[in-house]
Amino acid sequence: MQNTITVIDTKQARYDAVADTQKHLRQHGASLCDLLDALDDPAGFEAFCVLHSGLAAPFPDADTVNVALRDIRRIIAAQSASSLERISRERNIYAAEAAQWHGARLSDLIARFRHVG
Repeated sequence: MQNTITVIDTKQARYDAVADTQKHLRQHGASLCDLLDALDDPAGFEAFCVLHSGLAAPFPDADTVNVALRDIRRIIAAQSASSLERISRERNIYAAEAAQWHGARLSDLIARFRHVG
C-alpha cells in the first residue's frame, strides 16, 4: 500500500511541476523569449523552443521540461556582465535585470522538479 501512495504522489508532483511551468510561461514566456532572442547564444532560443513544444504535447514529459529549464537557466547564467550591458544598450532592454529575474524564476521551477522522486 505504501508503494502505491508513493507512486501516486510522485506522479502528482511531476504533474504539478509541469503545470507550474506552463502557468509561468503563460505569464512570463514572452519576456523570456525576448531575452533569449537577444542573447549571444542561439542555443537559448532553441532550448526555449524545446520547452514550448514539450509543454504543448497532450501529456508533457516532465523530464523533457526539466532538462529544457536547466538548459535555459545555464545559458542565461553563462552570459557575461559586459555582454548583458551591450545587449541593454543595443536593444534598449534591461538585459542584466531580466537575466537575473528569469534566472531566479527558472531556479524556482527547477526546484519543483527536484522534489519529484
